[in-house]
Amino acid sequence: MRRISRITVAGAATASLALALSACGGTSTSSGSESKGDKGLAIAYDVGGKGDQSFNDAAYAGLEQAKKEFGYETADVEPTDGETDADKEQRLVSLAKQGYDPVVGVGYAYAAALKSAAEKYPDTTFGIVDDATIEAKNVADLVFNEEQASYLAGVAAAKSTKTNTVGFVGGVDIPLIHKFQAGYEQGVKDTDPEVKVISQYLTQTAEEGGFSSPDKGKTAAEGQIEKKADVVFAAAGLSGQGVIEAAAANKVWAIGVDSDQYKQDALAKYKDHILTSATKDVAKAVYNLAKSVEEGKPEAGIVRGDLKSGEVGLSNSNPKFADDAELQAAIKAAEEKIVSGEIKVKSS
Repeated sequence: MRRISRITVAGAATASLALALSACGGTSTSSGSESKGDKGLAIAYDVGGKGDQSFNDAAYAGLEQAKKEFGYETADVEPTDGETDADKEQRLVSLAKQGYDPVVGVGYAYAAALKSAAEKYPDTTFGIVDDATIEAKNVADLVFNEEQASYLAGVAAAKSTKTNTVGFVGGVDIPLIHKFQAGYEQGVKDTDPEVKVISQYLTQTAEEGGFSSPDKGKTAAEGQIEKKADVVFAAAGLSGQGVIEAAAANKVWAIGVDSDQYKQDALAKYKDHILTSATKDVAKAVYNLAKSVEEGKPEAGIVRGDLKSGEVGLSNSNPKFADDAELQAAIKAAEEKIVSGEIKVKSS
């Protein structure tokens, strides 16, 4: 059942969403056939935007599921180049003012903006993906144990390499991506200490394009492949497409991230070289937040997805990966030890 506060806020909004957001990023809206003017989930994309075949697209999948199930109007808004926290806050405030609830910032970069917006609209539920720093009654911090899925990716890489050299490409040198690197390197070394891991970051800040530059990802992967890496894992958002392209061109393995990239239409011509993907179910987290609001019991505080809950893991879409009995046995054994606590996966 929709909360009365949402309908009240929506009724007070008179300007169109497109006009409200024209100065702070593009938007798209859609209405269910039975929406009756009611507004639901809205998401504001991270760097790379919609179409990254990864992190942002996973959030959009959650929005689409909510729209279909609840039959209400939704909105998804693109970032702009060089935007400030004030720009992000304006975007979130505009969505809340229009009556959207919940409003989700996709990515840690929204932390300061979302905290401020949530204070201004205490009757609106806000969510933020990949940040656990906001403590407020109307904010859900949607976070994941990415290092656990990355550990399994490391097991897969160590079992699949023929050269005893594998690679890791991180988009931006920040603690969130350190979790992917740490888990991956630990998984590789625990599986085969003789395997060398080449790790590097594309940029120091997101503003430099670490999450949005396939060309940078391609160049980095080519450099690692020249050093004999025959499995390369990318945790780099849109930049990871370049890593996958380089792997396919050189007939080595790539490991995708966040979404099951083997299934992504935009990457279809490279899929035979996508071994697996270290996934985190951003779609489920976003949908579950919308569902909690719909049911009148909004999630708040830290909401964590991990290997035990099934919200992080490895995809099995590539038959060459799924049908490798020895590889699957190694991954299953590692997964069981992580869930039981026998293996403690490092996050830095």
